[in-house]
Amino acid sequence: MADNLYDAIVVGSGITGGWAAKELCEKGLKTLVLERGRDIDPVKDFADSSKDPWELPHRGHTTRQDAVDSPIQSQKGAYNEVSKKFFVNDLENPYIQKKPFDWIRGYQVGGRSIIWGRQCYRWSDLDFGANARDGHGVDWPIRYKDIEPWYDYVEPFVGISGSMEGLPQLPDGKFLPPMELNCVEKDVAARIKKHYADGRCLIIGRTANLSRQVGDRGPCQYRDRCNQGCPFKGYFSSHSATLPAAGKTGNLRIRPLSIVQEILYDRDTKKATGVRIIDAATLRTKEYYAKVIFLNASTIGSAFILLNSTSEVFPDGLGTARMGRDPKTSVLNKWNQLHDVKNVFVTDGACMSSSACQNPSLTYMALTARAADYAVSELKKGNL
Repeated sequence: MADNLYDAIVVGSGITGGWAAKELCEKGLKTLVLERGRDIDPVKDFADSSKDPWELPHRGHTTRQDAVDSPIQSQKGAYNEVSKKFFVNDLENPYIQKKPFDWIRGYQVGGRSIIWGRQCYRWSDLDFGANARDGHGVDWPIRYKDIEPWYDYVEPFVGISGSMEGLPQLPDGKFLPPMELNCVEKDVAARIKKHYADGRCLIIGRTANLSRQVGDRGPCQYRDRCNQGCPFKGYFSSHSATLPAAGKTGNLRIRPLSIVQEILYDRDTKKATGVRIIDAATLRTKEYYAKVIFLNASTIGSAFILLNSTSEVFPDGLGTARMGRDPKTSVLNKWNQLHDVKNVFVTDGACMSSSACQNPSLTYMALTARAADYAVSELKKGNL
């Protein structure tokens, strides 16, 4: 057990897992990151992103075989001859659909942060207050003022290019210089402003593409090949940003090919003691132990692990994971902490009490940094 003991375990190495690893490692915790997929070698895996289409066997296009092997993944715009290695094979990773549902997955260190859309927008109280206002689901246990300083914290590190607009529905942030609208977009923006007096507008997108260098990353080369992996580190991914930052502390260990099966629970202490994994290469099980666990396996992945974590106390497992104030109607409190198991935190999409129209990834990042700060504080106080 001593060989498998850490201060913290992070399940998943994508956008939120990377942020959890960075924050926990930088705060002094020996941290194990468990990733179910393979490791990434930038020299090999990003090499084809520098090739022109005519240098590729299929000129960058998908093939008929791609449609057979990955009928769901291959329909996405980010999927092509070069990037398809960052998407799962649908035949090897099937799932049951009662209604059509496109589950896009990437099993590698960095997860889907390598292929994400990179649009980054803050939520406002129009979003955090929507449930209470409209009578849907459960009320969010936080409001914009609670997470605003954490948006401020994560944005400079992520590197988000955007323009200051003063829009209440899309609060301004800590932006890099914005990209420029092209001539057609400028004309459309002027026409919208002229013809609509209700505040409608066209603005440049706020995106995690670095319009200037951030640390040793970027700047963006504007090649429009982001989904193929960027050898310039020109956009934010956990592989290029948060995991290297965690690694610099000397407190990080990443274990790829590690499928987390369940969270281990001690009924006497009422705490989680660790996790049980299946080694994807050997199919053998192994257990790792820690004082605090961050579950960041993606919305469905984290829900699966929680439901699979059965015990005498929780015969039906530990319960999807939405945030809320009341343990009777929610699983997580305002700190993304399980009501019933205080040393387990869930900060990926599984925690959301509702959705909005914006890409939620920036909100996930802010919630993760906030939860990690709280977790370490509670750990030092002896409360975990």
